[in-house]
Amino acid sequence: MEEAPRKRKPEEESSPEEDESPLASEPKRRRISGDGGGGGGEGAEKGNGGSLLGLADYKDDEDEEEGEEREREPNGRRRGEEEEEEEEEKDRGRADEDDEDEEEEEDDEPRVAPARRQRHVEVRRDCPYLDTVNRQVLDFDFEKFCSISLSNLNVYACLVCGKYYQGRGLKSHAYTHSLEAGHHVYINLETEKVYCLPDGYEINDPSLDDIRHVLNPRFSKEQVLHLDENRQWSRALDGSNYLPGMVGLNNIKETDFVNVTIQSLMRVAPLRNFFLIPENYQHSKAPLVHRFGELTRKIWHARNFKGQVSPHEFLQAVMKASDKRFQIGVQSDPVEFMSWLLNTLHAKLRSSKKKNKSIIHDCFQGELEVIKEIQKRPLPEKKENGEEENNGAVSEGGATNGNVVTEVSRVPFLMLGLDLPPPPLFKDAMEKNIIPQVPLFNILKKFDGETVTEVVRPCIARMRYRNLELKDYIPLPVPKENEKLRSKYDLIANIVHDGKPSEGCYRVFVQRKSEELWYEMQDLHVTETLPQMVALSEAYMQIYEQHE
Repeated sequence: MEEAPRKRKPEEESSPEEDESPLASEPKRRRISGDGGGGGGEGAEKGNGGSLLGLADYKDDEDEEEGEEREREPNGRRRGEEEEEEEEEKDRGRADEDDEDEEEEEDDEPRVAPARRQRHVEVRRDCPYLDTVNRQVLDFDFEKFCSISLSNLNVYACLVCGKYYQGRGLKSHAYTHSLEAGHHVYINLETEKVYCLPDGYEINDPSLDDIRHVLNPRFSKEQVLHLDENRQWSRALDGSNYLPGMVGLNNIKETDFVNVTIQSLMRVAPLRNFFLIPENYQHSKAPLVHRFGELTRKIWHARNFKGQVSPHEFLQAVMKASDKRFQIGVQSDPVEFMSWLLNTLHAKLRSSKKKNKSIIHDCFQGELEVIKEIQKRPLPEKKENGEEENNGAVSEGGATNGNVVTEVSRVPFLMLGLDLPPPPLFKDAMEKNIIPQVPLFNILKKFDGETVTEVVRPCIARMRYRNLELKDYIPLPVPKENEKLRSKYDLIANIVHDGKPSEGCYRVFVQRKSEELWYEMQDLHVTETLPQMVALSEAYMQIYEQHE
């Protein structure tokens, strides 16, 4: 005879220690792999100049609660609790088959999972640590990576020392730093929310708005329209004055070719206005586009903490987009970089609706009519008497005159190259054979439609260019009805190269439209100069703007 199951006495009920399930006692965070927090896994990514590893994801308190919810069953109970209840049901001696069937039917019914609890974060204005914020050490120009884990996820900046740390949960680097260093105020670099650690409450104080504006500069459409009318100087935290739009750029290491290109493009008003408002290019997912926009906003921001900007994040995006064709520490040609940058931005900005339309083409694209004369070899033809006769050849789309084939085509362009005269045969009194200064319009005759330019690639030919829209020097097309002939251009940027062709350095002259003054810019050095000095400088690349 089977022994009936013994009922539990009240004093034999499970103790609190027994109620804890093994799952409930396990840690709820993933651990950091070794090597000083730098261990990577399958998600590790290699960056430029070092490996950016896919490290542990330090979660905030909200993420910890989400982990606890995952340990619960769909009915909202923990797995350990359900096992305890099943054991008690067996101990009570429920052997009746009908009752077991009812239990199975109840288990098969669909159960609705409870919604995830949103942890309430206290918002306060009376934080006692706001006087510890040090704006002198804040610098948001560099990549947003944790200084310990090198992760770019959920990164906070310490507003006391300026360093970047990941997370704000109990075991995060920011939380640990707040305890070890006694630094309590942190800003999320993505959401711009400010928190006090280790207390964990959010700080909502208007005195922190200037930090948010430096982290992510903002411009309204009204401000953008009147940007060139501003003549007011701004003051940095160190007491120095600077002009918005005329700030120096750090030369990280032989990156002056990038600096002069950026400073030149900042004078192109339609391009600058487009990138000052992020909504104009929010459809693009290219990091290069967004880094260029961020750099543009920082250069023209009137509330910077310092009178200079570091293009570090933009350079990282350039290295990645160009497959290290342009990189930090290697001198390159600004003309080559300008051509690559404009074409790449155009490719990343054009939408599916307008495949060949972008702000780049709106600002820079032109069209030339090219007349090519190709000398063709005669084709011998045998007559009936065995003699040969030469006949001219004709290519498609061209006309022939004897052995010369003429082709007419229209070629779009973003930049035009001008040909300098050859250096003199004999050296001058300084023992140099330097090319004498040549007026610009002399070399612009290349595009007058009459001057012939000989080329050897892809085949020997004579080229004639026309229609550059310079009224007094180049023939112009007849304007359409109700349209004004616009043939006057103003110089807005002039890039100069000093030194040997393969070495040396670059500087640029730019115009400030609000005061019609010229400034010479070389990396961090910005000085006012005379317009006559611009005309006497040796031009390497120039940008002209169509006169209104």
